[in-house]
Amino acid sequence: MRNLFAQMNLLSKLSAVWMALMTALAVFGWLIPLPDPREYDPEASAAGLFSPGHLLGTDAGGYDLLSNVVNGARTSLLIAFISVGFGGLVGSAVGIIAAYRRGRLDYVVSTGFNILLSIPNLVLGLALVAVLATSSDPSVPIASNRRVIIIIIALTVVIIPILGRIARGATLTWINREFVVAARSMGMRDKDIIVRHIVPNVLPAIYSVLFLAVGVVIVAEGALSLLGVGVVDGVSWGAMIARVAGEFTYAPQSMYVPVVVVALTVIACNQLGDFLRGRLDLREGRI
Repeated sequence: MRNLFAQMNLLSKLSAVWMALMTALAVFGWLIPLPDPREYDPEASAAGLFSPGHLLGTDAGGYDLLSNVVNGARTSLLIAFISVGFGGLVGSAVGIIAAYRRGRLDYVVSTGFNILLSIPNLVLGLALVAVLATSSDPSVPIASNRRVIIIIIALTVVIIPILGRIARGATLTWINREFVVAARSMGMRDKDIIVRHIVPNVLPAIYSVLFLAVGVVIVAEGALSLLGVGVVDGVSWGAMIARVAGEFTYAPQSMYVPVVVVALTVIACNQLGDFLRGRLDLREGRI
């Protein structure tokens, strides 16, 4: 890991540091003595940056922005990491098996991926959340924990065809390599060939896309919150932006802070994905 960090350019190093910081805040943020993100300070409404007791200021309701950013990191990154993790696992497994087996299975899987990919990510996520998060009694709101689970499921479905197609394409480049053909000729079982020869060579391509997918999910979660179907009574970066959408005129910092945090996180994810993709191209060039 240290050698990998040393090989990064300056922008990639800054991106890695930023993602490490956001992850640390998500995991250990509760140890930082900050105000409760759901408690407002009536004497510090719309406080500016670096105000006493409020490092990043407050929104028009008096809610501490730093506390909301720290706690929002926990929810937003939890949704992103779980969605990308499960989506990558399922999509990669389906894509690798379909590409290795070919035939009708590959045709069905490819068609399914193409159909899902033809639908814009936000539209697909919005449709899934709207269907799964609908209560039979409109007067009874959906619990926050259940809504988070539904959002994770919806975004996982969005990620599956993206990473599945990447895994399928990478598998197709390896299944006819000499060492795979030799393994088949020696009578090695298909399961062992996939596990020992295909998966280790496909994983680098998946790793390079995982960071890009995290950025996609973070933006999608924020967009769902802005549309009113996100984490409504919880704390996330998207929920912060949705809550302060009408406060820009008299409390601009309440909009700048979460937007800048989301933007920097997405940029960092894209930069790390590009760096890993560059290393993958060099690796394949040597093979």
